[in-house]
Amino acid sequence: MSVQRLLSVFNNPSSILNSNQQIAEKISKTLVNSGLQALHRSTLLSTLNPQIAHLVLANPTVPINSCLQFFNFLQKNPLLSSPRNPDLQANITLFFRLTRARKFAVAKNLLNSGVIDGNLRCPVSDLVSIVEKCCDESKDVVTFFDMLFRVYSENKFFNEALELFNYMIAEGFEIEERSCMVCLVAMKRNREFKTLVEFFSKMVASGSKVTVYSMSLVVDCLCKRGEVEQAEQVIREMSDKGIKCNVYTYNSLVEFYVRTCDSKKVDEVLGSMERNGVAYNVATYTLLIDGCINRDKFEDAKKLYAEMRGRGIDGDLHLYTVMMNLCSREENMKMAFALFDEMVEKGISPNAHTYGALINGVCKVGKMDAAEMLINEMQSKGFDMNMVIFNTLMDGYCKKGMMEKALELKDIMEKKGLVPDVIAYNTIANGFCRLNQNDEAKRILYSMVERGLPLNAVNYTTLVDIYSKEGNFTEARRLLKEMHEKGEHPSVVTYNALIDAYSKKGRIKEAHGLREEMEKRGLMPDVYTYSTLIHGECIAGKVDQALKLFHEMPIRSLAPNVVTYTAIISGLSKLGRSDEAFSLYDQMKEGGITPDNTLYASLVGSLHSAET
Repeated sequence: MSVQRLLSVFNNPSSILNSNQQIAEKISKTLVNSGLQALHRSTLLSTLNPQIAHLVLANPTVPINSCLQFFNFLQKNPLLSSPRNPDLQANITLFFRLTRARKFAVAKNLLNSGVIDGNLRCPVSDLVSIVEKCCDESKDVVTFFDMLFRVYSENKFFNEALELFNYMIAEGFEIEERSCMVCLVAMKRNREFKTLVEFFSKMVASGSKVTVYSMSLVVDCLCKRGEVEQAEQVIREMSDKGIKCNVYTYNSLVEFYVRTCDSKKVDEVLGSMERNGVAYNVATYTLLIDGCINRDKFEDAKKLYAEMRGRGIDGDLHLYTVMMNLCSREENMKMAFALFDEMVEKGISPNAHTYGALINGVCKVGKMDAAEMLINEMQSKGFDMNMVIFNTLMDGYCKKGMMEKALELKDIMEKKGLVPDVIAYNTIANGFCRLNQNDEAKRILYSMVERGLPLNAVNYTTLVDIYSKEGNFTEARRLLKEMHEKGEHPSVVTYNALIDAYSKKGRIKEAHGLREEMEKRGLMPDVYTYSTLIHGECIAGKVDQALKLFHEMPIRSLAPNVVTYTAIISGLSKLGRSDEAFSLYDQMKEGGITPDNTLYASLVGSLHSAET
């Protein structure tokens, strides 16, 4: 039957020879006795209209499957796409048939289709008027609105979901807690954090059921947004309502305070967990261990891992990856691979991050053959190289002086559609610097600028260091000025590069001037700064000035290292002040610092100088 013929039927009501009810009965009998194919051959289709469709779908004698087939036919028929309400009525009528038959999954799929094609995305008032026509059972009505609320949420139609929620609350309908949770999860997944918090507030204000799970989800979102004070306020309010934190709630707080390096607050959260009888889980330990690693507290990290194992808590992928990262940082690759094997034996499959941790470790110890083997294994498991792994490999090759391999990697990266970032360029530049190929280092950094990537603070520092070592202080100072002008703030490392070069050239006045400049800009000199200045003063023969700087370090909470001691002892030794030199040597040994060969040679030299 043509669309034109169907339209002519609806535009000329007088052509309908029988009442809607009678036609609906005939269509229903045909569906029951002969099926939809027989209806296709029947002249009954010539009299079809939306009201008839509604009556057929509402007829309890028509089996559910036949109703579904008939509805699908209506959906494919363009006639029922306008006006909108008949389509909407067909959706709702069939929905109630399905739920009464307890076919909830099919009913939800029906709503999902209606929402996606737009039939069910309409003002709540339109929905209410049709629902009232189709159903007078309040329980079924609540089921419809509750499920539609869920479907709106899952399809990211949050405005429609909130409008429906407000209607249900106003009518006194009970909304299932799991439906609210579906909405919260969907908002979180789509990063609608502001809307999520507002919706949760409505839940609380309306008296909707709130559980520790919905509270934890909101707390986690607030913590990830950095709004920890509001998160703690939510926890207090829910506690007053009898809802107590679980381990997931606490973990969100732990994660925030670990990320912000607030050890005091971390301890407070852990203390609260202990007081309330909430045991750590593997995620808690992973967060704490990762925090220790990021603060270079490796021994504390290992103690936490041992404690976790002692409590019988099994590691998961994230925990194993974090521990392999620790081993790689310590260059303990034997332990890293032992953990990898243990993880695989437990049936936990590694991911790209796991391989990345191992690759980082073998690159640090210079085992590039092992790194290439890991890359091949990783790719055989379906994981491709990402920017971090490319940069890690590049760094490994550069530290080994294998610049051709590093540049080859850069080419491979570009062929894969990855654009080398400032880290990649700086890594290659540093590789050339180690080989004293400063012109190549400068070329690679300036080629980065030509490709549209501006220099960042790290790149500027590399160039400042190159020009300083070349003795081109004019260009080094120009770059330092340019950094300020472009908002790329120099770091202590940037200033140290210039201070070191001035000191070694005997231009100690300029070196001290830079130290004063960095302090005015709020940068505090570090051990390297002091060691460089002490070395410079000693080169200039001003050992007493060097000693003054040396004794200033503890006042600034800076502990001299082997470089500092070597510089000052060498300075004293050259002047034959062996007693002072040996006194500092004893002090260094008491501080647990191991002397190097340079220092021993200086001490021996001091004895000869004293004799002459």
